[in-house]
This record gives sequence, structure tokens and C-alpha cells, in this order.
Amino acid sequence: MTDKKVYICLENGKIFEGKCFGAEGEVIGELVFTTGMGGYIETLTDPSYYGQIVMQTFPLIGNYGFINEDKESAKSFVSAYIVREYCEEPSNFRCNDTLDSYLRQNNIVGVYDVDTREITKIIRESGVMNAVITTNPDNIDYDIVKAYKVEKAVKSVSAVKPSLSPAKEHKYNVVLIDYGTKNNIVRELNKRGCNVAVVAHDTPAEDILSLDPDGIMLSNGPGDPEENTYEIEQLKKLIGKKPIFAICLGHQLLALSQGAKTTKLKYGHRGVNQPVKNLETGRTFISSQNHGYAVINETVENAGGCVSYINANDGTCEGVDYKDKQAFSVQFHPEACSGPHDTRFIFDKFIDMMGGNK
Repeated sequence: MTDKKVYICLENGKIFEGKCFGAEGEVIGELVFTTGMGGYIETLTDPSYYGQIVMQTFPLIGNYGFINEDKESAKSFVSAYIVREYCEEPSNFRCNDTLDSYLRQNNIVGVYDVDTREITKIIRESGVMNAVITTNPDNIDYDIVKAYKVEKAVKSVSAVKPSLSPAKEHKYNVVLIDYGTKNNIVRELNKRGCNVAVVAHDTPAEDILSLDPDGIMLSNGPGDPEENTYEIEQLKKLIGKKPIFAICLGHQLLALSQGAKTTKLKYGHRGVNQPVKNLETGRTFISSQNHGYAVINETVENAGGCVSYINANDGTCEGVDYKDKQAFSVQFHPEACSGPHDTRFIFDKFIDMMGGNK
């Protein structure tokens, strides 16, 4: 642990003093908070956080260290990481490394011993904002900080070349379009007998259909969904041709391809305690989420869809069914590895759509 001072400078001019851990350096990013008590390994390795400075609201992070088996991708895409307190001496039989060491190895700037509660309150009141982490707060160009924007996010995190993940008991062939996918999406499909071909975000629709899959999966990912114009055009060619299941960014892109609209949320939904209500049954589930944009409810019907889930806190769209096109999507993460696991059954809905138990 180091006592070296470092400063978090928000674009609104507020400055917070903390201490440095992980890598050292200056970094600009979009500052967001996530509320999970655990699952920090999955958070750090979720490509959806590309370009963002991630702050944990839970006060103690790192107590079970870093476990390589729990990674959701090969590397971390966060710009920086902020915690109230981190654990120097983790205790877990699966532990491979400390949080501090992982951040240093991946060149991620970390800040601890800072008032994360106060910063969270600012974001909740003012909305997500940009920030810079620096050792010299007197030399900040706030125009540059305010101008920062997460761009080319999907291109920056998607697979470079296709790959195949076979199931132990093969029943179906699924093409997973990688907009920034999490490993556990592949695992959940493999468990259900799906051979999964992972393809890059910009794979032409014709190439995907030429593989003659039983179904197509659209992954999560980072950034503004409206930025992905080419990807949206490909989905227009795919919907209705094969069963489609979409998660998070994939949910937003599918909606945009059908004419719905998206909007940026004030501070987003990030954490493992987000309640979502099934509008057909009235049942509420606790879900894991990580998104800063949402599909606008009122635009779904004109896009040929039906809102299936809403967020029980703010009423925003959490799922859409396209009943005439063999497609459906959810904004939350049914594959969440660290929990909750309440909505894993949604993968079974996709299996049923492809033909059930062959």
C-alpha cells in the first residue's frame, strides 16, 4: 500500500484527494459507479466498461483477491478503478493474485482512500460525468476533460478473428456476434448443448447466414449504441431469418435495427441488485446490469416489438419480444457469473426457440 497522493478531478470542478494503488499515471474517462458487494473481478474484465473510470460503492474491495478463472475477457478495458478501501492480503483458496498486482500488470490506475459515497451522490444528482485522475490537480485543462467521449468502443473490444467453443453434448449451433462479449455467455450456451461460433462485430449478415446456425446470439458491449450504424444494418438482414437472443448492447442494437430509439440514462444501471419486472406474469427478479443507455419504451411498439420487462425502479425498458420474428432481447445480464442467477432461465427460452431438447 502506498501513501502517494492522487486526485480525482470531476468535470464540474470538484476535486477529491486519494491515494494511489495499481499502476501510476494520468487518465481521463467517463466516471461511473457500480453497486455490487462482490463480483469485482467480473466488473474489471467486462468489456462493457471500455473507456470508463469505474468506482465501487461497496467500501471494501479485493478481499478474495484476483481469480483468473472468473475473468469475463482476456484483459481489462476500464480506464481506471476507484475504491474506498482495498484488501492487501486476500483470503480465498482460489486466489491467484492481489487486486493491486492485477491492476499494475494491466496498467490500470487505481485510487483508494477516497470518499466514494460523496462522489456517488454527486453523480446521482448531476448525472454521469467525465473525470481525470492525476497527481497534479493544478494543471488540468477542463475543456479537454469535458470534451472526452467514449468512441469506437465496440471496435476496440470485439474479437479480431472468429473462434469456436464446442459443447460436451452437442445439440445446436449458435453464432455469437461479439460486441464485447462476456465469457459466461459462451459458458451458458455450452451448458445447454450449443456449439458457439464467436464472430467479430462487423461480420456481414450473409457470412453469418452461410453458416446456417440454429440461432444467433447478440452480446453485450460498450458505448453509445447509435454509433454502430454498420452493425445495425446487418441486424436488419438477420432478424426473422434465424432465432435471435440479444443481451444488453445487443438488445439496444436489435431495437435500433427495427426503428426503436435509445437514450442515455442520467447515471445508468450498474450493479447486481437491479429489480426487473416481467410484464406478462407480474413477477420481479433481481438482476445484474451494466449499461448507460436504454431503449425508449414508447418507441418499441412501432418497431414491431412488445416490452417484456421493465426496471422496477425507474420503469425503463429491460426487455423486448419480437413475436413475429423469432427474436427477443433483455437489457440485464441473465448470464451474470457472480450473481444473481434468478434469470438464467432466459437462456432456456432461447433453446426452446431453436427447437427445445433435440
